[in-house]
Amino acid sequence: MRAALQTMEEEYMKRLLLTVGISFALVTASLAQPYPNRVIRFVSPYPPGGAVDILARFLGQHLHEGLGQPVIVENRPGGSGIIGTAAVAKSPPDGYTILMGSSGPLAVNPSLFSDLPYDTLRDFAPITLVAVVPSILAVHPSLPVKSVKELMAFARAHPGKLTFSSSGNGGSGHLAGEMFNLMAGVKMIHIPYRGTGLSVIGLLTGEVSLSFENMLSLFPYVKAGRVRGLAVTGTKRSRAAPHLPTIAESGLPGYSAGPWFGVLVPARTPKEIVTQLNRELVKILRRPDVLEKLSTDGGEVVGSTPEEFTEHIKAELKSWAKVIKEASIRAN
Repeated sequence: MRAALQTMEEEYMKRLLLTVGISFALVTASLAQPYPNRVIRFVSPYPPGGAVDILARFLGQHLHEGLGQPVIVENRPGGSGIIGTAAVAKSPPDGYTILMGSSGPLAVNPSLFSDLPYDTLRDFAPITLVAVVPSILAVHPSLPVKSVKELMAFARAHPGKLTFSSSGNGGSGHLAGEMFNLMAGVKMIHIPYRGTGLSVIGLLTGEVSLSFENMLSLFPYVKAGRVRGLAVTGTKRSRAAPHLPTIAESGLPGYSAGPWFGVLVPARTPKEIVTQLNRELVKILRRPDVLEKLSTDGGEVVGSTPEEFTEHIKAELKSWAKVIKEASIRAN
């Protein structure tokens, strides 16, 4: 009896060791496969339809072709981009969760919120600055102004009557509008929406008088004649709309505002994965058809190194902190 039990125990241990060995071999084989070997999540921290979502889907399609794995865009909207951005910060640093980041959550929110669930410089590894997209100042056709100077004159004559939309409190459109208020000495009322897409709809339907939204989202409606473009917010005229002056040259010297977009991964992502993603994305951004597409829609394509993008973020954090303090802007 004892011998039989011993034999059974030995057989059990053999099977157990075999099972463990097979499992270990499978795990080892999986880990040995080169990156990427499964689906990649591309998180957009805003609702569908806005510039961040548009860029994520556009780049995701080309990344799929370059990496040979599905790239699924996942919208995680809410909290001025905080929810989706935080979700990526807390994801495993394995290259399978990437962020379509923008100036709002990464450079503006740190000065608006004292309890952010992420730290821009600590919790992310920048991959590349994709594009800088100047915003466009556009008004509803019912507003009887055709220039920035006429807009300022109308706003001064009707304090508190004009309204401007944005993608949310603290968003680029909000900051651009408040900067305009301060520099022009006018009082236009901010109307926040839940995302750029809804902000644009608010302007198209006449719920608001005007908007300072990025060109990727708003310029197509300017070209179609559904809204009236007055100027761009950048330091120079846009190649997509060279007929539109800058706000600075239209009566507000020194005015400059506009969002930027870039790709990041969680901090501590292996350097070789960061390098690979940077190489693939820059390759995409250098393609003539991609350059033509983004330039036509108003974007100024960049395609930086991770180090250059890091320095850009640092400069933006400092710049927007100064604006927010001087304008006494609050998130809520």
